[in-house]
Amino acid sequence: MKKSLCVILIALTGCTIIHRVVRNDVLIADFEGKDYGDWKVTGEAFGPGPARGTLAGQMQVSGYEGKGLVNTYFKGDDTTGTLTSPAFAVQRKYNNFLLGGGRHPGETCINLLVDGKVVRTATGPNDRPGGTEQLDWNSWDVSDLFETSARIQIVDTQKGGWGHINIDHILQSDKKKIVTQAELSRTFTAKKKYLNLPVKNGARKRLIDVMVDGKRVRHFDIELADDEPDFWATLDVAPFKGKEITLEVNSLGPNSKGLTSIVQSDSIKDSKNLYKEKLRPQFHFTSRRGWNNDSNGLVFYKGEYHLFYQHNPYGWKWGNMTWGHAVSKDLVHWKELPDAIHPDELGTIFSGSAVVDNGNTAGFQTGDEKVIVCVYTSAGGTSQMSKDQPFTQSIAYSNDRGRSWTKYAGNPIIGHIKGSNRDPKVLWHEPTNQWAMVLYLDNGDMAFFTSKDLKTWQQHGTLKCYHECPELFELPVDGDEKNKKWILYGGSGDYLIGGFNGREFTKETESIRFQRGNCFYASQTFNNVPEEDGRRIQIAWGRVAMKSMPFNQQMLFPVSLTLRTTDEGIRMFAEPVREIENIHGKKYAWKDTDLKPDENLLSKITGDLFRIRADFKPGAASDFGFVIRGETVNYNLEKQEISCKGRTAKLAPANGIIRLEILVDRTSIEIFGNNGRVYMPIGVVLAENVESLEIFTKGAETKLDSLEVYKLRSAW
Repeated sequence: MKKSLCVILIALTGCTIIHRVVRNDVLIADFEGKDYGDWKVTGEAFGPGPARGTLAGQMQVSGYEGKGLVNTYFKGDDTTGTLTSPAFAVQRKYNNFLLGGGRHPGETCINLLVDGKVVRTATGPNDRPGGTEQLDWNSWDVSDLFETSARIQIVDTQKGGWGHINIDHILQSDKKKIVTQAELSRTFTAKKKYLNLPVKNGARKRLIDVMVDGKRVRHFDIELADDEPDFWATLDVAPFKGKEITLEVNSLGPNSKGLTSIVQSDSIKDSKNLYKEKLRPQFHFTSRRGWNNDSNGLVFYKGEYHLFYQHNPYGWKWGNMTWGHAVSKDLVHWKELPDAIHPDELGTIFSGSAVVDNGNTAGFQTGDEKVIVCVYTSAGGTSQMSKDQPFTQSIAYSNDRGRSWTKYAGNPIIGHIKGSNRDPKVLWHEPTNQWAMVLYLDNGDMAFFTSKDLKTWQQHGTLKCYHECPELFELPVDGDEKNKKWILYGGSGDYLIGGFNGREFTKETESIRFQRGNCFYASQTFNNVPEEDGRRIQIAWGRVAMKSMPFNQQMLFPVSLTLRTTDEGIRMFAEPVREIENIHGKKYAWKDTDLKPDENLLSKITGDLFRIRADFKPGAASDFGFVIRGETVNYNLEKQEISCKGRTAKLAPANGIIRLEILVDRTSIEIFGNNGRVYMPIGVVLAENVESLEIFTKGAETKLDSLEVYKLRSAW
């Protein structure tokens, strides 16, 4: 049958019924074989045969069908070549194919050849660092070429970044696999606070542009659900209320409901269980929706602790880096505010810090309120909006206690220096009456800068020490305000002790291990905490995957940092902030108790949230500790070592006592030994059906000087 449609006439009870029969697709190639068969190969880029997914050194490739595909990343981006099919007759209206890789027209592309000439062509979607190795459907209308002899040619003549092409499943079909341009946009008048966006984990990522008054105000990728979503993310459109908003999507699957199902609302759709979800930490901060990582911009102002954080508002995975924002009066109960700083033409918004400009040095103050200034990295090249930009440093400010934010018109304040220079930590250096900054450059280099006005910066020395997310602050030793030391650390929290003159850090120690857990990273401490408080308060990112939830990752519980003299020298201690008492529930307590083997003092206590404090006086026992909802926290006397989930730390008795303090939430166990000499945050998803506690000793009795167990209330 050579016609596109076959018309069949059937006489039935006096009626004529017309059936339109759409013919089956014709497969040109699915690349499931060991080699390319009778396709002609030139050059090295195509390798010995179809790739089986991701190649060495490549980001994860997804979106192809079956096991094989064309992937010209063979030996990297610098190999080149062509792959040309045998001749075939054009027999359907459309050619459909899966396409990914580099956006280099004519150089990383798929062509349709007729008489050796290119009559159709398509290139990949990526022309910037980052991007995605996901393949998506493309279609050519070839109805004007019906019965013509043609060939498919796949081309890779580009070297360097995104110098490769991914192709799979080339079909002739009577139906195209992509939707029309009109179906890729939708216009609203903003009447509610949110647009609710359907998200399906693992779905193909779509790029969405949000247009207001002809200007692109948001740009992000999202695993947009074609059918039923896993959860709903929100796009805050309150700033555009009353205006016409157009959403433009780069592609959609056939019959996708992804765009048409977006709805306006003043709340998150399907959020009746908000903060009560199965894996929602109950006294650790998590964002309502989406991914969070590094703590950013920790600053105190007029009774509020401001927590900013790396946030993907539109997905469960890392991406679309934006500064999320929450505030608290007690470091325990947090109120999530609208995202503060959004990606722009300079890049997505990577980590940084915040200060209160008490002296109005930047000149941003317009009223009675002091100005909060956020200093952050504009991560150029991480979105289509910033594809030609390098990493630079920028600022944004607020005149209304952090409720609205204005980006400085003169951004960036520090241009590109080196590599992915990022993560500025800024503080006021009182002795030199100016602002100081430490900035990660690359390859372990930290650079130091000074400024009088937060807008113009001068670089001074560099120090090779740690990787990314620098932090710099001063602490008294043993509480002596006349004997202070400076602390410098990076993402892991390991630290140097030394001196800082406002321009250079002089180390007095080698690197010292800070924490012994499995989930701590990218911490920061609060600026501008009142002198009468006197604490140096730290919040870190707790790296814990929260599968099947509409949110992912958490912050660790805030800790107070101190410097104390030990037999190993001066060391930094970490203890949970005293405000944990604000969620104390029922208390259980014992004093001067002999703990016997095979006896469990805690057998009648059940729950999922706890604060435990115990003073053990070691004797002849080999081990003692706790089993907390099925997870063991063990102290071994011979090794003088505490352990949990494969992590260990040395801990010698202090005045004959081993003191353990433990905070238990649904996805973490945070262990503090001997008043914070050991800090061991453990990320673990605790068994939902296990709510028991056990205290144990092995081999002999152990004396308990004291034991307190508090059930904790939810902070939500």
